[in-house]
Amino acid sequence: MFGSYNKKRPNKLVIGRMHDYHVLYMIESGIENFVSLKDIKNSKCPEETKSMLIFAGDDLDVTEDYRRLKSLLTDFLRGPTVSNICLAGLEYVPHFTALNGKIYFRRYKLLLKKSGSRTPRIELEEMGPSLDLILRRTHQASADLYKLSMKMPKALKLKKKNISHDSFGTTYGRIHMQKQDLSKL
Repeated sequence: MFGSYNKKRPNKLVIGRMHDYHVLYMIESGIENFVSLKDIKNSKCPEETKSMLIFAGDDLDVTEDYRRLKSLLTDFLRGPTVSNICLAGLEYVPHFTALNGKIYFRRYKLLLKKSGSRTPRIELEEMGPSLDLILRRTHQASADLYKLSMKMPKALKLKKKNISHDSFGTTYGRIHMQKQDLSKL
């Protein structure tokens, strides 16, 4: 991600992805309305908090540019992969809405309020920053490079059950048999 400002293209934000030192795709967007973190006088979330990403709008799933932007933003804001999530640890919600050719980005703090049931009532409080983005230009790599980037290496492919290999390339298989009655031998 790269942000810059110049006279020809003011308030520019470029997000891209690379594969094997080549640009796979890159999306340039313009920032229209910006509200910083300091401008909103609410409590903030601590760093390294697990977030819940929300994407709204049909444009994010219909056009290829928006679909790739959604993929980039998901990878960029996803955070660490965890096996279990505590409900009290979910405090931060980035929300993206695609509407009329613009993408509205808002960040909310999740507030868990008491309710009559076991599950709490959830309220969202805006904590900033917020941006209004317009897609300006996109750059995509060739179809061959994109296909090559999607190829999974042989080492990461799922292995067949009960088959293993040693360092010399010898294949070993494990056979499961029923219990034998040793008194009938």
